[in-house]
Parts: sequence; structure tokens; C-alpha cells
Amino acid sequence: MAGPTVAASVTRRMLELAVERGADRPALLDRAEIDPAALDDDDNRIPLAGHVALLRAAKELCGDPAFALHYGESVNLAEVSVVGLIGYACEMMIDAFVQLSRYSRLIMDLDLGPQNRFQLVGDDAGLWIVDGRPDPNDIPELTETAFAQMVSGTRRFGDTPFVLEVRVTHADPGYAAEYERILGAPVTFRNNHNAMRIDPAWTTKRIALQPRYVFGILTRHADDMLGRLQSPATMRGRVERLVMPILHTGETGMEKIAGKLGCSRDTLYRRLKAEGATFESIVDALRHRLALDYLSGGKVSVNETAYLVGFSDPAAFSRAFKRWTGRSPGAVRGDG
Repeated sequence: MAGPTVAASVTRRMLELAVERGADRPALLDRAEIDPAALDDDDNRIPLAGHVALLRAAKELCGDPAFALHYGESVNLAEVSVVGLIGYACEMMIDAFVQLSRYSRLIMDLDLGPQNRFQLVGDDAGLWIVDGRPDPNDIPELTETAFAQMVSGTRRFGDTPFVLEVRVTHADPGYAAEYERILGAPVTFRNNHNAMRIDPAWTTKRIALQPRYVFGILTRHADDMLGRLQSPATMRGRVERLVMPILHTGETGMEKIAGKLGCSRDTLYRRLKAEGATFESIVDALRHRLALDYLSGGKVSVNETAYLVGFSDPAAFSRAFKRWTGRSPGAVRGDG
């Protein structure tokens, strides 16, 4: 299926919530032009356009302009996706965020290229979770659902403070008070990014609601799903698969990878540009993702992680990691 997609389980639960709140099921499906049979298999994919049409029909038929916020508040991610279940098997909140970032395409695949949708970014104001999807004001409801689901999800693990401030790019939709009630923090509109400033103490909040072996079972299933979702026809996907096993060598030059693909460096450049990516951004994103995976597990040292993601100089790795996350590698690993 070409174009952005959403997991059928996510769309089905949204449909169910709308029906629970008074909307007519056939009318919702008709407005969204969704075949109900397409929602029977949790791992099926629904076009994003159909999912958004359903959401907006629900807002109208339920008489609830804030329906996207209420969906995020009401529906536990673990009810609709293996990604939520993986979070329950993580040791700490930072680990759960790493896995959310790693597998978010299983929930909603927005064709973002090599970049993950959600990033941890540090600046002078603090530590932020940033939703990096392009053109966010085209579908502001996606911001509402994602942020409400993250905040409401963390409340299930106790009273540790989470979000301190919220910034969104769209205009006030007329229910700002509901934003602040659900997100539990001041919200400002018409900003230059969609982001939540979080309490750094949240990152070390313990979870581990499931035995550790469950994590391995769930992530293997998620990896299989992600592999099926990512089309091998994309040049980005082919580059990632070639770079991943040799990343630790540092010998991941564009010309070498182009040779493995049987094309010239210029051809590879053009093919990636057509997909909205660059070779350098793909390698950087892989290093970022793998570094978080290694460090959040706590079993690999900072120097070993630097080597595994292709840095010969640990200091250069530390600078890159600070650029990616706003934090030091040692802080994420839990070294103090």
C-alpha cells in the first residue's frame, strides 16, 4: 500500500470509541470510506487519509471537537499496538521512549525518511520530546492524539512529574482548557515546533511490568513487522540494510555503499534525494538509534557504544550524542 498508513488496530479502536460516544458506526465507515473487513486484522494497514477522515467524522458525529485529545487520553497504547506492550517490558521510561521512537512506524507510518518521528532534544530550556513530522498543521489532530497518549500513559506508572510545558504549531482550536487539563501543563499555540518539555527525572522512572524475556519476544515480533512494513524497493531501506552490519567499522562511505548497490555515487545521491533523504542523514540516524538502544540497556559502556556505532574517538561520539539528545551518553546509560 503506497503512502502513509496507520495500523488497523489503531483505527478500529478509534471507531469503537466514537461509537461508544454516540456516533453511528455505518455513518463513520461511510464518511471514511473504510471497508470494515479491513479492520479485522490488527496488523493490516489503513491509509492515513481514511484514518483522518474517520477521526474528523467522529468529531462531528460525537459533537466533540476535542475527540482526538480524548482518544489519546482514553486509549492505552498497549490496547492497540505491540509498541505499547514493549513499553511495559522496559526497565525504565527512557527505555520505553527509545522503543517508541524505534517502532513508531508500526503505529503510524508517515514516510519520514530515515528520521524517527519522535526525538529527545535538549536546549537551554531543558529536555524536550519533539514530534518531527513535516507539515504538522495539515493534521493537528495527530499532535493531539500523540501527546495525550504519551502523557496519559505515563500517569499509569505513578506520580513522577512528566510534562512541564507544551508547545504546538497550530492555532488554538477553541478548547485550550481541555489541552491543559489532559496534558497537565501550560500550552502555547502557534510555536515553531510541536514539543513537550519534560522533567528529566522521568527518564529514570522504573517500569518493568512484564518479565524481561517478554521484551525479547515482543521486539522480535515488532522487528518482523517493521521489516515487512519497510519496502525493500526504497533506496533508503536498501542503504540501511547495507550500512547496519558494517557501521562499527567506520567504513560506511557513500562510494563503497554505491558499489555494493551496483550504481555510481551520483546515482545513489539522486535516488536518495528523490526519497527526501541524504546518505549522511541515514548514517547519522542509524548511529543515533543504535546508540540509544545500546546505552539504554546499560550493558555496554560509552566507549564500547562509540565503537559499535562507528566512532573511533569517544569524545566525538559524546558530542554527536549531545547533539542528538541534549544529554551525555553517561546520563542515558545511568552512570550518574
